[in-house]
Amino acid sequence: MTGGWPGGRARRPDGPDEAEGVAFRNDVQPRAAGVDADSGRPGPADAGAGPVPPEAAGADAGGPLRSPPPAVRPARRITRRKLLLRPCFLLVLLLATWLWFRGAGLDSVARNSIADGNVWLRLRQHIVLTVVSTFFVLIIAIPLGILLTRRRLRPAAPAAIAVANVGQATPAIGLLALLVIWLGIGMQAALVGMVVYAVLPVLANTVAGLRAIDPTLVEAARGIGMSATGVLGRVELPLAVPLILAGVRTALVLNVGTATLAYFGGGGGLGDLIASGITNQRMPVLVLGSVLTVALALLVDWMASLAELLLRPRGLEAS
Repeated sequence: MTGGWPGGRARRPDGPDEAEGVAFRNDVQPRAAGVDADSGRPGPADAGAGPVPPEAAGADAGGPLRSPPPAVRPARRITRRKLLLRPCFLLVLLLATWLWFRGAGLDSVARNSIADGNVWLRLRQHIVLTVVSTFFVLIIAIPLGILLTRRRLRPAAPAAIAVANVGQATPAIGLLALLVIWLGIGMQAALVGMVVYAVLPVLANTVAGLRAIDPTLVEAARGIGMSATGVLGRVELPLAVPLILAGVRTALVLNVGTATLAYFGGGGGLGDLIASGITNQRMPVLVLGSVLTVALALLVDWMASLAELLLRPRGLEAS
């Protein structure tokens, strides 16, 4: 307290009574700010200010500062809107296409393209191509991604990712043509091409998910006596699940689109309807094959998004 005294020096109290008065003022003044001295009620400065937060009360009373409790983020829930919005859209799309197709006035060439259950056959082939190719992508990319994050093989990770990038950067139709020359016409060449084309998202996300884990968590697990396999299965993989599932979802949608090119290698699929509509210049057949491909891609993406929410470990949120 230097204000108002010559030389800027504080004056000492001249006796025990005055010293006691100074101590009393220093103790009461910070807490009585805005409080009426006679009634003890809040004065004009505090009117409408509301209750004092607990952390502020602790600071005013001379106690330790107490931080407010952390905000708890609500857990993600699969709402009815998420469950029903896209399926309803798909139903409307398919119904509108069917009504338009019935009134399109098909000639004999268009009827031959869809006769004898050809549409269901091509749709079933398309689904088989997508499921089988994605299965092989998973059994190749996830174990390889785990190996590339281990200490001995970690230096080889950039080279492996680069090779996978080359596979996806190659035009799908050109890759399929090369595989047909090597493996011959049939579903086998189409499956190999789809696996090569879709392995990158799962491999890259597996490596990224395992690398993003805090090393202190791994060290803590090892410190309590867990084996390397236990750390991988109970700590690392559960924490990497969100990124791995995102890669699987991307691979599924890629495979649905790439499967339309399997027709050019003799693999069948909905690409047969699309090519037939283009070759014969029959717009209804072309639209039917295209709409079914789009609807299948949207349906697969919706199912993968639900699996992503259901299989994510509790307590983990997508970044």
